[in-house]
Amino acid sequence: MDDKLVKLLKNDRFAAFIGIELVKMEPGYAVAQMEIMENHLNGVNLIQGGAIFTLADFAFAAAANASGHVTVGINANIAYFKASKGKTLIAEAKEVAVSQKIAHYNVDVFNENEDYIAKVTFIGYKKNRGASL
Repeated sequence: MDDKLVKLLKNDRFAAFIGIELVKMEPGYAVAQMEIMENHLNGVNLIQGGAIFTLADFAFAAAANASGHVTVGINANIAYFKASKGKTLIAEAKEVAVSQKIAHYNVDVFNENEDYIAKVTFIGYKKNRGASL
């Protein structure tokens, strides 16, 4: 993994605060995971939707920026399929299509039992191609 990019992702203080770990990263692809803790639960003792989204967003950021060019999210859509009963959530981000300025990604979120928890589609904007991380 590129040292500058790893440093940038480790500088994501919110992701670190909620316990997200980068497992794998390469251009157009990334895997991140999060061990579920008490502070990830909502009032009805289910994983808070924002925690699931944040995990997916982090995986998207890793995959989209792994080429070394700054890419930021400009649109996201999430569908929740199932409440997770597991202890770990895993987000797998895959590039679907990319042009000079726009990139499309799908992020699948599942637990350690391979239950499909959520799907997030992201559109990313590639900032000035000369801008690197």
